[in-house]
Amino acid sequence: MERISISTGRQSQLININEELGNFLARNADKKWTNGFICVFCPHTTCGVTINEGYDPDVRQDISDFLGSLVPTDWGFLHSEGNSDAHIKASLMGSHCLVPVENGRIALGKWQVVYLCEFDGPRLRTLQLSFLRAE
Repeated sequence: MERISISTGRQSQLININEELGNFLARNADKKWTNGFICVFCPHTTCGVTINEGYDPDVRQDISDFLGSLVPTDWGFLHSEGNSDAHIKASLMGSHCLVPVENGRIALGKWQVVYLCEFDGPRLRTLQLSFLRAE
């Protein structure tokens, strides 16, 4: 397993991490990871990961804006830290995803990217990456 760090710059944002995943494969090229999956795990309770469209930046903003309207910050949550909305949004997005790898490269759909989903930023976030070999 390898850990990578990503700095987020806003309270809520989706950050494309495809380049970091490609770099992970490149750093481990000697292991001949040609076909399988990268398991991306987010060990934070106010941040998640997802796969969605990366071509049009409006999609990323629409997701963030919709989650903000679905789970407003000022709903009247009981959690004393004041970030219950971030916990709920992270739960909706999920804490992990599997990214297919084919011939040593990530193999997503034409428009897809992997996003780190920040809901309680700005922060320095860590993701755990593992390779699962497919035979």
